[in-house]
Amino acid sequence: MSTETPPPDRPHRPVLVGANPGLQLFDAQGECTGYVSVWRVDWSRSHGTGTALVLWQPTGVRVLSSTLPLARWLTEDFTRHFPELDGLDWPQPQYEQTPVETTIDLAQGLSARAGDVEVRLAQVLDVRSVATGDFPLGGVPHTLRLVLGPCQQGQLSIAGRQLGGQVRRSGTTQRPSSSAFLAEAEVWSRRP
Repeated sequence: MSTETPPPDRPHRPVLVGANPGLQLFDAQGECTGYVSVWRVDWSRSHGTGTALVLWQPTGVRVLSSTLPLARWLTEDFTRHFPELDGLDWPQPQYEQTPVETTIDLAQGLSARAGDVEVRLAQVLDVRSVATGDFPLGGVPHTLRLVLGPCQQGQLSIAGRQLGGQVRRSGTTQRPSSSAFLAEAEVWSRRP
């Protein structure tokens, strides 16, 4: 059996199509108090469709979804490698089988709920296309194309109690950036 290395110009193949809004909150000292990644998978090559919510706090990681194999894949192959989590402890996630309800609106924001976790993003500052040809996930290069909507406000509540911390905003009025963001029409690809 021979192995063949694909030529460098060979196109990447899509592995996931969907949406992945996120919210990261910071305390007054700049420490992360919480991060949540909300997934809506419209298609994936190996794990079907579904929704998931990945919640990081200094006390641990919770993953909520009615489709746990999909949620494990999203957590281990994607979310845990996101730059927002660089330098943060990543303990063994706690997986909880529960439905995730999410509404994403590029004009209005996001509403998501799973079990006792609720996420809201509001006041969309901008809507623009973003693409990168080199997004490493656990050492595996991926390409990523999406429509980004940075938001002015973000709120994360657990068991009815709002998590402390603030959204971090930067950029310019022409190209704002925020730690509260919508990510729609998202296509992750990798070289076969």
